[in-house]
Amino acid sequence: MKLDILAIGVHPDDIELSCGGTVAAHIAAGKTVGLLDLTKGELGTRGSEALRQQEAKEAAHILGATLRLNLGFADGFFTNDKHHKLALIAMLRAYQPDVVLAPALHDRHPDHGRAARLVAETCFLAGLSKIVTHNPHNGQEQTPWRPQNLYHYLQDSPRNPHFVVDISDFMDKKIAAIMAYGSQFYNPKYQEQTGEAATYISEKSFLDRIYARNLEMARQTPFTYAEGFETTRIIAVNSLFDIC
Repeated sequence: MKLDILAIGVHPDDIELSCGGTVAAHIAAGKTVGLLDLTKGELGTRGSEALRQQEAKEAAHILGATLRLNLGFADGFFTNDKHHKLALIAMLRAYQPDVVLAPALHDRHPDHGRAARLVAETCFLAGLSKIVTHNPHNGQEQTPWRPQNLYHYLQDSPRNPHFVVDISDFMDKKIAAIMAYGSQFYNPKYQEQTGEAATYISEKSFLDRIYARNLEMARQTPFTYAEGFETTRIIAVNSLFDIC
């Protein structure tokens, strides 16, 4: 199966929080989008590994993603080494995305920046013919594949984006996908049933911050809501009129 876009997150809900609107917008435009989580978020304060997997499946359904996969790397302890790169190379070659959306280059959570470097290096290595990998689904030897573009979405730490994507018509869908993670975000019923400790992302004010962040990203654009991205290469356009 070939994908147009592969969005990669470290923890289930990273994609929804940071580029869920972009994913929904491109799916609505007819693009095939897959979601790949590197870990199961097992170190999260609330919820369980199994519950978060159920929530991730529901969130993917809400966004309309073609598939959602999980590489099962160790939350908090995965490294940017040969073992992890080969596992990710196999995924890139199996689904051949033209565009990869990756974690933030710099962020509060150490997993995010480390994953950004892992994904960026892997996207390059996946195009080298002397690196041999096998399809994780059928065991067949794979051919090289290098995505055309790699963009890093912004996460918790405030940064100025290199460009933003209009998500004005998809903000509600983004929030619905986020709220599929009932164990993680504002959910008084879950809090009452489990008695688990509250976290800063489970407070109602955190949802207000999501709206505020996407409003701010759009502030100097014609859009109402936007999501921001960084890139390590020059962005090229065919015409000055392509720029909003």
